Amino acid sequence: MAALPAARLQAFTRPFTYIGLDYFGPLTVRIGRSTVKRWVALFTCLTIRAIHLEVVHSLSTESCKMAIRRFIVCHGSPLEIYSDNGTNFVGANNEIKYSVKQLAECFTNANTKWIFNPPSAPHMGGSWERLVRSVKVAMAAMQTSRNPDEETFATIVRDAQGVVNSRPLTFIPIESESQEALTPNHFILLSSNGVSQTPKPLSDDSSAHRNNWNLLNGMVDHFWRRWIREYLPTIARRTKWFSDVKPIEQGDLVIIVNEAERNGWMRGRILNFIEAKDGRRRQAVVQTAHGVLRRPVAKLARLDIVSGNPGSVKRSTDLSYGQGDVAVATTDLPNPPAN
Repeated sequence: MAALPAARLQAFTRPFTYIGLDYFGPLTVRIGRSTVKRWVALFTCLTIRAIHLEVVHSLSTESCKMAIRRFIVCHGSPLEIYSDNGTNFVGANNEIKYSVKQLAECFTNANTKWIFNPPSAPHMGGSWERLVRSVKVAMAAMQTSRNPDEETFATIVRDAQGVVNSRPLTFIPIESESQEALTPNHFILLSSNGVSQTPKPLSDDSSAHRNNWNLLNGMVDHFWRRWIREYLPTIARRTKWFSDVKPIEQGDLVIIVNEAERNGWMRGRILNFIEAKDGRRRQAVVQTAHGVLRRPVAKLARLDIVSGNPGSVKRSTDLSYGQGDVAVATTDLPNPPAN
């Protein structure tokens, strides 16, 4: 199992510096006597697990660019954006390289980098796929059988955002009855529901400004210390894939696993592989009859052709799915008949 990416462990950074982006929908909205489809773009901070939701009117690149612009106005320009290979994301990445630089000059001095997961690898985006489900559950609890109008739908989306951002990241502390569990809102609103400051006597402006500033910094530092002490150990545990397996090699014959098809999995040969920072091979470039594809190793079943004795040829199929030798089927094939 891979180590957590650096974006998940960036303590003491501005919220939404490293984000994941995904869409869900379509959802039906009522406009007058007609109904239209709307989608929701989910931006999640990979560090503190907060979310920001934007309603988009289509899956086009233009709508994606405008949603990102609205996000940047609210939270500033991110350093890294992670997403899958949706056509609107790829198109937005190609078109937004220049515009993001202009936005970065307006709001920050950062240069945004867009990182795509390999195709057919939804498990690599689990950090935002799980939050998509949480938002759907929150929105389903607020909706009725009647389709909402556009203004009501926008309000439902914002309410769902507040519900998910107020969820606890850690266990409720038992040291103090008044202390609450750490939530994403603590880093955005300085509390689970809003900014709360302790009452203090009035003083002159200069000392009050200095004391309030010190109080604010102390509160933020306290939340980050709790994040490191309480939340970080819970996400750093590895729960599966402990043993080492034989890595893929250049020239290996593979079958590309596709759960959406039956009797139609493509075969190919490994052209090269992409190593992760820890040296593991988790992505590969495969040459198939339909072109060159990039796929995660977890979706490749390696075919090993093993030569046996002169009287037979042993053919073994390693359906390891990239993580271990799950199943090996071996068949002894007799010599072909003489002509």
